[in-house]
Amino acid sequence: MSRLLVFALALFLAVVVDAKSWQSGVNARFANMTNEQIKTMLGVLPGKRPFVPRGASLSINGEIPASFDARTNWAKCSVISQIRDQSACGSCWAFSSTESFSDRLCVATNGAVNVPLSTEDVLSCCDSCGFGCNGGYPEAAWQYFQDSGMVTEAAYPYAFPSCEHHTTGSKPPCGEEQPTPACDSSKLKGKRYYAKSVYSIGSVEDIQKEIMTNGPVTGAFTVYDDFPSYKSGVYEPTSTTELGGHAIKIMGWGTENGVDYWLVANSWNTDWGNQGTFLIRRGQDTCGIESNVVAGLIKTTA
Repeated sequence: MSRLLVFALALFLAVVVDAKSWQSGVNARFANMTNEQIKTMLGVLPGKRPFVPRGASLSINGEIPASFDARTNWAKCSVISQIRDQSACGSCWAFSSTESFSDRLCVATNGAVNVPLSTEDVLSCCDSCGFGCNGGYPEAAWQYFQDSGMVTEAAYPYAFPSCEHHTTGSKPPCGEEQPTPACDSSKLKGKRYYAKSVYSIGSVEDIQKEIMTNGPVTGAFTVYDDFPSYKSGVYEPTSTTELGGHAIKIMGWGTENGVDYWLVANSWNTDWGNQGTFLIRRGQDTCGIESNVVAGLIKTTA
């Protein structure tokens, strides 16, 4: 083998290794599932409704740290660490929004309100949010929080149990995609919590400042067909096959092996990924992760 060929092969291998900074494996949740079945676990509809930017960038004391984890920064807010399960329903848009709202409510009340809010409330009762289990808009969910408020998960529990997808495990099988439950107005009469403003966030630095100041944010990104196999490391797509849009909760950032990342909570229970979380490359708008971030401030008084 010529030296030129050896050099070319070494360069090719180096590019391949550098291109994948994450490890894949079989996630029980998606064992034996087809791409069409996996698509039902997504749920961000194409297109984006007009949304109001935050306006002036937040100011913080000192520099943005190299790493940040909302779970440890607000340790008294155990709700931030919870990994939930959207089950056999394309409700990621509702979960990611409700989760970040719940987290921000705890942060805003200094831990006084440390409970998950009701995903079922926004999934089944928000007529302007989209199509329930067939997909919706995270930004519309946040608008619902401002206009209508939310009851707690205890007051209006999620309709579907955590489940295993086409595999044997500790949970029952999910089965077919479920229809959106009808809104049960009798469960909407408890105490409601409101957002006082909602907005989009437009840059890496502003996303970091927002998380540091007010808590986790809601994000959305394009899922490629290699993503369901994620186990660890900093995700970047190695496939060109798109499955659809997916909404998640961004709760921090850091750097691993020289690669900057966002720390993200998914809603596919702790069987998936790294105990239900994943890292995705930060600073390059990977899969559109930095172009679709929304959040809001919390109303803490009646």
